[in-house]
Amino acid sequence: MRGRPENKKSSAVVYVRRFHGALSYLICLLLTEPCLLAAPDIEIILVRNVSLIDRQNSAEGVLVNILIKNGKLEIITEEAVAKDDVSLVVDARRGFLIGKLSIGQPPSFMIFYVDPRENPDLLLDTKTHAVFAIQGGEIVKNMLIDTIDTSTQKAAPAKKSGWLAYTPPPIVLPLAFGESAQWNHWNSKYVSGIFIAALLVDRQWWLSQDAASEQQVGDLKNFESGELRGVRFGPVGTLNFSKPWVYTVMVASNAFERGFDADNSEGFSLFDYRLDIPLPASLNLSVGKQKEPFSMERLIPLFDLPMQERSAAADAMQRSRNVGAVLSGTVFSQRLSWAGGLFNDWIDSGESFDESSQEFVGRVTGLPFISEDESSLVHLGFGWRYTDAKNGLQFLTTPEFENSPTFVDTGQLDANSAVTYGLEATWRKGPIWIDGEYNRTDVDSPSLGDPVFTGYHIGASWAVSGEIRPYNRKSGTLGRLPVSTSVNQGGRGVLELALRWSELDLTDGLVKGGEMEILSLGLTWWLTGAINASVNYRHINLDRLDSDGSSDGLTARMTFLLE
Repeated sequence: MRGRPENKKSSAVVYVRRFHGALSYLICLLLTEPCLLAAPDIEIILVRNVSLIDRQNSAEGVLVNILIKNGKLEIITEEAVAKDDVSLVVDARRGFLIGKLSIGQPPSFMIFYVDPRENPDLLLDTKTHAVFAIQGGEIVKNMLIDTIDTSTQKAAPAKKSGWLAYTPPPIVLPLAFGESAQWNHWNSKYVSGIFIAALLVDRQWWLSQDAASEQQVGDLKNFESGELRGVRFGPVGTLNFSKPWVYTVMVASNAFERGFDADNSEGFSLFDYRLDIPLPASLNLSVGKQKEPFSMERLIPLFDLPMQERSAAADAMQRSRNVGAVLSGTVFSQRLSWAGGLFNDWIDSGESFDESSQEFVGRVTGLPFISEDESSLVHLGFGWRYTDAKNGLQFLTTPEFENSPTFVDTGQLDANSAVTYGLEATWRKGPIWIDGEYNRTDVDSPSLGDPVFTGYHIGASWAVSGEIRPYNRKSGTLGRLPVSTSVNQGGRGVLELALRWSELDLTDGLVKGGEMEILSLGLTWWLTGAINASVNYRHINLDRLDSDGSSDGLTARMTFLLE
């Protein structure tokens, strides 16, 4: 007689495993007093502050918000989710989620307050330990705090990607939590990493060119074609000390990203090689070939900008990469960030350390205003750069099109030194971003009349689908628009419209490098987090060689990223 109840219990366990959804509903109904059943009028459910477990390692999960509409998964995002018309809002309080999540499909998952990876026995008794359960889009158990009165609620800050550098490794996308480990990821006790790559393909059309422009720069029809804009690939990862160090090694075509010191060779070279080392007091030291900490436009990866190319002033007056060390940190609850670096490009230049130019670069940014939910902010920044100009100076650039001749060029300048100042301002309110930057370079060259070169841009962008660019307090930069619903998940992706006006003046003293004005319009559609299509139009006015020329161009681009 005592054996028969044991058999029944065993059968019940098997039954629960096979039909856990129905039994969870029944147990919830009969045995759990605090349980809440999905009512017909609960059409929109928001689950806040839930940890999405990364099955590829044992690190803490990423904190996300989950929105379910009419029984189907709408959004999984690290960003704050608007609560308009939400029927039910519950706070998971960093609980751990186990289950199936697929955008556009009815979700089925459970939430535990204890990490199931640390205590797998929880999964053998989900009735007791699960604090929230949803099956096929319907709630079958809810012991979470009901926060339907959302007037005073604040979404938890998004968990950062974990990269420690002043600037994140190039190309790295938001952390992915796939169904299984991807071939390009690796994890070990001592070293972890990911192989990443990017491919950009352009098609350039020159729409018009007047006679003055043709006299200045030649026939632009010779530059009308398709081209491989750039290729970049390499590993990024961590050396797993108690406080991990981050390594970056990136190979790229030299034409992939321009700066005043970069040529347009189609060869390949080591584009980034750096080690990011965490120090006490929340400081970080970055050593190797890297971006100089000077302006937001330069520090944001090219893929993340609203326009296909940086402004003419950034390309002509700011260096693309340099070899050196950068120390960075934040103060005042990360309302202010700072970074300073010492650079000498002797490794890449092939000259001795003493013969190569030395540069000192610094940048300070601040947040004079940021809303409680961080959806609105005002950012201000100041950059300073000094070079002893041992190798001379030259400032030149194309009109913000890669497939183009050089429009402005100072030629090689004999100078004692040069100082560049940068001012930057950003206003972001939800999906709208308005920014501007001003650059001025004072060249110490008495024989040339100590010329002063200036440039600036003013830009605006709007994410039509409402996504908000995240703000990185460590580096004082905005990130890529998050793609909440990719087209391959039944969504629309992310669409962004952009407008920019830029000016560059490289004529002063005895230097006649030219003056250029550019009006740009841009449209970018991120189909997924790894694929986008974009179109940029530009109208260019050039004052050079005692004439005023005008031209118009259009570039279509496809971007493919591997993470």
